[in-house]
Amino acid sequence: MEAIDMSAPSVAVLSGFGINCEYETMAAFEFAGAETFKIHVNSIVRGHEKLLDYDILAIPGGFSFGDHLGSGRLLGNRLRFSLGDQVKSFVNSGRPVIGICNGFQVLVKMGLLPGDSGLTMTQTASLTTNDSGKYEDRWVTIELDANSPCIWTRGIQRLRVPVRHGEGKFVTNDVNLMDKWEGRGQLVARYVDPESQYPASSSDVLPYPTSPNQSWRNIAGVCDPTGLIFGIMPHPEAFHSTWLSPDWTRKPPKKHGISPAIAIFRNAVEYSLEKETE
Repeated sequence: MEAIDMSAPSVAVLSGFGINCEYETMAAFEFAGAETFKIHVNSIVRGHEKLLDYDILAIPGGFSFGDHLGSGRLLGNRLRFSLGDQVKSFVNSGRPVIGICNGFQVLVKMGLLPGDSGLTMTQTASLTTNDSGKYEDRWVTIELDANSPCIWTRGIQRLRVPVRHGEGKFVTNDVNLMDKWEGRGQLVARYVDPESQYPASSSDVLPYPTSPNQSWRNIAGVCDPTGLIFGIMPHPEAFHSTWLSPDWTRKPPKKHGISPAIAIFRNAVEYSLEKETE
């Protein structure tokens, strides 16, 4: 039996109720140097597992509860009303949280994103149906805000990653909130034209399919004010290795292996290791 690296941060990767990207998410974190654990949501609800026993929380993509009542709505309610106190304690202890695709929808609908400093868990935004009216499964380019407090995106300028969602259009009913979030660096990831020069982030919605869902201000991901909670619509974990790119035989890197998208997960691992030494 292989010895467990006790210095590696532990990641609780939620499972159950239609979540189906656990293994990709676990692989991405393991490539980044973490130790991962697939935890069924009910194991935490019933007290068999505790969030505070882990260093990082990941809510993977999928179709939780079949996306009934809207993508992420029911799982968001499950976490908010059954585990709200545990989630608040986890966040207040300074531990990172990531939600990918359906996980992003969950964090938005339970009120953790874009969030507020008081953790009131009040929903202020939503991820709604793509303007194309269909499920989008394609590769996109995203640009990350260098001035954002997001610990997950430190040192990353652009990434090419896949999207696969039917409800990825980020919206809110208060444009003033958009200005507030933008001013605080919370609109951390945006869809961009891969041919444009860095930085190219713009509030003008880019044409389809550069912006696959026509999300307001081309938003692909947001963080909370602390930068610890991060939600992203594309799937960086689905590009954990270079040969997963659709053109890997036509545009090969100098050396195949772990893809640049793993930097997102490595940032959280490094943050957790730094936190342990404080």
